Amino acid sequence: MKLPVLDIQEVTQRQLCTGCGVCASVEPGRFAMDDAPSFGRRPRVLDDANPESGEALRACPGASLTHTFDESDQELIADLRSAWGPVYEVWEGHATADDIRYAGSSGGAATALALFAIEQEGMGGVLHTAAREDARHLNQTVYSTTREELHDRTGSRYAPASPADRLDLITSAGKPSVFIGKPCDVAGVQQARRQNAALDAKLGLTIAFFCAGVPSTEGNLALLRKIGVDDPAALASLRYRGNGWPGLWTAEWTDADGDPRTAEMTYAESWGFLQQYRQWRCYICPDHSGEFADIAVGDPWYRPVEPGEPGKSLIIARTKRGRDLLRRAAEAGYVTLETKDPSLLPRSQANLLSTRGRLFGQQIVMRAMGAKVPAFRGFPTLPHWIRHLSLSMKVRSLTSTITRVRRRRLTKRIDQFG
Repeated sequence: MKLPVLDIQEVTQRQLCTGCGVCASVEPGRFAMDDAPSFGRRPRVLDDANPESGEALRACPGASLTHTFDESDQELIADLRSAWGPVYEVWEGHATADDIRYAGSSGGAATALALFAIEQEGMGGVLHTAAREDARHLNQTVYSTTREELHDRTGSRYAPASPADRLDLITSAGKPSVFIGKPCDVAGVQQARRQNAALDAKLGLTIAFFCAGVPSTEGNLALLRKIGVDDPAALASLRYRGNGWPGLWTAEWTDADGDPRTAEMTYAESWGFLQQYRQWRCYICPDHSGEFADIAVGDPWYRPVEPGEPGKSLIIARTKRGRDLLRRAAEAGYVTLETKDPSLLPRSQANLLSTRGRLFGQQIVMRAMGAKVPAFRGFPTLPHWIRHLSLSMKVRSLTSTITRVRRRRLTKRIDQFG
């Protein structure tokens, strides 16, 4: 397969990196993940690094994404294929346990399914993301094996994370494991497993959560400064969502006088600020809804959320493995499945139809201006460009892409650690 870039360093320097960390797992003798504050988590070449083998590039979701599922499968929902990838079932539901449901960002379904996999399916643990103990505004990759660990690590993390950088924790585990991450994280893991039989054998379940993009560390620090936290080391806790639906952005810290302080923002306020700091690759992402996962979860935004309403989850079974496990989890009482309706997906995420369409025009502009473009296969864009974008939306898409290519210097290679 011909790739649009030569190596992982070019993926990073051309701002195509998603920050997933899969390269650090596939070629651990060459790459390690580090924080580039203005961009996100990025692979840094180690001192005395091994030569690049090409395996990391083949797994890299920033360089290429290719759908490989059987499109002739009659059990797939045909009407959703073009815009949403493989879908077997669409449910609205939630974690049955009240504490997990309350703590989760949108109904706690991902946590409940992971817990079911550990307690009832014989899986060893869950590789996912949590806040760093020593720097609450940053993230770390963790391997959770108990209910308590999963519960304590619930909630969204709108900051750079690289959960695929520790796939060795899955391959070295005595039992199969669950992987939870952003759509690009899961896509990278799925591409890596095709090259690694040991990883393939140990991946028991993949769960993706819907994603609108990853804000940089710089964006998170700017939001903290806005509420008066100039030193992130003073943070005791930083939570983006959860503890209610959708929950509040909540920072707890100690001020200069040694007094405890707390500040809160609504989800709309905090995300409205942070989304301005999203990395470039998120603007040209073809998969915001976890098309490569066994199960994908998101918010059922098809209706307004009433004040004080318990959390609800949009749950998408994308593989037969995921569908069957979801059914078993419901039968065992770990998740409550309330409404089965394929239309819930496009009704909840209608904006993603135009997002898929804009990608058609974005790619044309990037190629014309000399910017690098990932190789996307199996993601129809032209039909959605025609159907879901008005003339004015098409024009804005083209002109805004021209502006961003110039402002972000996408035609040049940039040392993101410089």
